[in-house]
Amino acid sequence: MIKYFLENHTFNYLPKDKKWKMVWNDEFDGSQLDESKWSFRTNYWGYPSPTFTKEGVVLDGNSHLQLHLIEKDGNFYSPHLQTGSLTFDIPKDSKGFWPFGKRQEPKFMHKYGYYEICCKFPKNDGWHSAFWLQAPGIGSHPDPKQCGVEVDIIENYKLYTDNKIGCGNGWGGYGKDSKWYGHMWFDFEETDDGWHRYGVDWSKDGYRFYHDGILTGIQEAPVSDVEQFILVSTECHGYHKSMNRGGLESKFGVQGQPDEKLFKAVLPDYFEVDYVRVFDEVK
Repeated sequence: MIKYFLENHTFNYLPKDKKWKMVWNDEFDGSQLDESKWSFRTNYWGYPSPTFTKEGVVLDGNSHLQLHLIEKDGNFYSPHLQTGSLTFDIPKDSKGFWPFGKRQEPKFMHKYGYYEICCKFPKNDGWHSAFWLQAPGIGSHPDPKQCGVEVDIIENYKLYTDNKIGCGNGWGGYGKDSKWYGHMWFDFEETDDGWHRYGVDWSKDGYRFYHDGILTGIQEAPVSDVEQFILVSTECHGYHKSMNRGGLESKFGVQGQPDEKLFKAVLPDYFEVDYVRVFDEVK
């Protein structure tokens, strides 16, 4: 890996065997979230989420984004940012047969390239943070190439119990066709300044995952050939019921109960982000 230096901001890593140009980024300058770049995920598989919120988004004035854990009357909430949206997230809003609501216009969709985040993880268990790519119609075609692959560049929900960080892919939607055997888990090692850089090089040849400039692992197939959107997310455990979530789902359905670990969290606590950057390979 080589270091790419952006004027007046910290460096990021880039795979050294290719030439790159930056095509999209957010350095989180200023005092408010740039909503020309980001939307809020507030729905979850056709229902308003009981835990996703538009609150708790803070820009600290030093070019850092903070996504805060919020407690209100015994319930917990946190923000979930995205540059597009899942079609089947949006609740039905018509009387016709169509099962989804009005499509939301994406802020940024892209295909291939190198995607990297610089971040610090929350201190408390009971919720997790992630940086990932998603496609609006994942699982809607027999071939993942045609409808997208969930690309988990980083997830930290095993950090507090196993000191592990995970990355990898899933495809085929979230029902019986779902495939989730591509994840890789590695030991978390703290850096001197507490900042970590996680990235993926997505190309026609596959996905190469990196942490702090080190190659974590490779997944060669299937490879999405459609534009996907970016998510910088947090989620309080216990509220959502779904399959294949590493034991994070609620036993009570979508209107679940908060994980008991959340009641032990010391606030303030937040997922902190220095930048999100996207690069295209220059041929």
